[in-house]
Order: sequence, then structure tokens, then C-alpha cells
Amino acid sequence: MPRPKQGHSNNANRWAAISVKVINETISVTAQAEITIEDNNIVKIVKAGHNLEMEPLRLPSEEEIGAAYEQGKEAVVTLFHNKLQQLLIRIQALEDQIAKNSRNSGKPPSSDGLNKAVPKSLRKRHRKKSGGQAGHIGYTLKSVEKPDHVNVHLVVQCKYCNGSLKRVKATRYEKRQVFDVPRVHIEVTEHQAEIKECPDCGAESRAMFPVGVTQPVQYGHEIKAQMVYFNQYQMLPLERTVEVFGALYDHPISEATIVEATQEVSRQVTEVNSAI
Repeated sequence: MPRPKQGHSNNANRWAAISVKVINETISVTAQAEITIEDNNIVKIVKAGHNLEMEPLRLPSEEEIGAAYEQGKEAVVTLFHNKLQQLLIRIQALEDQIAKNSRNSGKPPSSDGLNKAVPKSLRKRHRKKSGGQAGHIGYTLKSVEKPDHVNVHLVVQCKYCNGSLKRVKATRYEKRQVFDVPRVHIEVTEHQAEIKECPDCGAESRAMFPVGVTQPVQYGHEIKAQMVYFNQYQMLPLERTVEVFGALYDHPISEATIVEATQEVSRQVTEVNSAI
């Protein structure tokens, strides 16, 4: 809706930034409204974009002022006092509406916009300095006497005169240790049970497989324990657990395998849980 141009006529449309509508104790705020003024009286307020009308507040007419004047000073004071009271109620309703936020009303926090309160920590202030306190047992990385691997980096020439040092013995070593996890991968162990034929009776005898090895192809206890650990203790969903095994071991597993491993552990601890 285009904004009308203001003229010298007493009848004109003007725009207000905010207006308030009070009906049955319900307050609605209009971000922008068109106000129709005739003879210096507000006769119509239309909510821009929604075409919703609100009851306007009228200034006393000349007839009302004249009638009060004839009745005396007290009637004039009462007339304007009533009008001012209406304006104060309307202003108070507008201020109450603007002051509403998620902390003092049922409005959601998303409606606060840029006026959201800065989150405050529930921790109480203390006079201790930041960092480790006196008597605190610290944990730091320390070198070990017997590392798993030793890589010797050779000096082949002098960095000053470029002379060859290949046959010169080292006078000492500067040591630096790196703690890291080796690249892991799934190891496959094949169990072969011997089958022998008895030369005396001709019957075949078969060796026993280890306990738990019951299928031609199956997962071991260690990897199934990790499936249960990630899914149950770390509370990763099945899909995320599958992604973890793909990222760590480059080995895809199915969600059904994780569920089966979890159920197996559940059966194993049922008796212990019942006793507890």
C-alpha cells in the first residue's frame, strides 16, 4: 500500500510506526498502520498488510467541549480527565506488550530477536586463581626409557663446510619421543581343525575349534565389545556407530551386527544385573 502524501487538508491519511488494539483484554501490536484523520480526529486505524481495524480513540468534539463548558469547570476537567485516562491505558498496554519476552511471558526465546539475554553461568565466583591449584596432582606427558620404535636420523655432511660425515661416529643424540596410535586394521585369524582318518578302524576324528568359534565367518569378541561400547556406553546411534568403524578400521559393518552384539552382551549380564 503506497503512503499517501500529506496535504493541508484536515482529512488525510497518516502512517504510525506502532499501534495497539485492545479487544476483550487481548492486545495486538501493529508494526505499521494507516491512520485516517478527519477534522483533527482519528476515525480509522487500519493494520497495514492485514486490513484489520481497531477501535480508534477520538478527541472530544466541539459539541462535547461546549456542553461541558456550559456545565461548568468540573465537567470540563472530568471530560479531559476521562480522555487522558483512556490514553494512559492505551500507552500502558503498548508498553506492556513491548516489554514481553521469553523470560516474563509464554513467548518462545526465538521471539526475543537481538534482545536475547546474555547467558549467565550458574557457577559461583571463587577467589581461586585459574589453572591448577596447590596440591593438585598434575598429569603431563613424560618420556619412556624403552620406546616401542627407535628411528635414527643420520648426519651425512657438515652443514657449515659441507664435508662428508658418513663415516664419523655420533658424539651424542638428541632425543624426542612422539606418542601416537598406530594405524589399525581388522585382523583375520583363520582356525583350521585337523581331520584325521584312523588307520585301525577307518573312522575320522576332528579337532575341536576354540570356544566361541561356531561359524564359518564371524566377528571376534574384541570388535563386538567395541560395537557395544560405542552404541551403548557412548550412546552413538546405529548409523553413527557404523560410520565410526568405517572411519577407524576401514571396515564396513551392518546395523544388524551391532544389534546382535548388544543382545549377546545383554544375555551375558542378565544374571549379574538380577543379583545386583
